[in-house]
Amino acid sequence: MLYWALLFFVVAVIAGLFGFGGVASASAGIAQILFFVFLILFAIAMVVRVIKGR
Repeated sequence: MLYWALLFFVVAVIAGLFGFGGVASASAGIAQILFFVFLILFAIAMVVRVIKGR
């Protein structure tokens, strides 16, 4: 999921450089949402690992 967030971020940067504001804005929004979902899932996985143990 972090891969997809980074991919959308790169698309947003490239679209922004070429002047496609709508595409850049949409891609940046998607990248931001995916990044926060990744962070939440990562935090949940860490909590489960601490609770469950190795």
